[in-house]
Amino acid sequence: MVLTGVWNGGLSIMASSALKILRKLSREEAFCFFISIGNYIGESAASLEEFVKKIGEVDTKSLEFHLCRGDFEKWVAEVLGDEKLAEQVKGSRNLGLTGDALRVQLYGVVLKRCEELKRGFQTFS
Repeated sequence: MVLTGVWNGGLSIMASSALKILRKLSREEAFCFFISIGNYIGESAASLEEFVKKIGEVDTKSLEFHLCRGDFEKWVAEVLGDEKLAEQVKGSRNLGLTGDALRVQLYGVVLKRCEELKRGFQTFS
């Protein structure tokens, strides 16, 4: 894949965007996992990398709860600032998967995007 970008003080706009998406978030911005309204499971993700890891670990009921509500795509778009991944997550929601099939699908989509962003940053740094 060939990446191009506009240079801005030593980093391309694309690399700068990748850094923003991959950044460590504050506790207030972290994604908190629930299995139902008001039922926090004690897990959170304060970066895209942590989000990938948690997708592989949390109860699938939590994944189902958040995916059907659109919580994942909203957090990815509004907090991380990654519209592309938000659309991909929305596509996963539209598949209607549950349980481990959902976990595998969601994990694959988010991991692929995370790796893509890391490669893009390395290309320009």
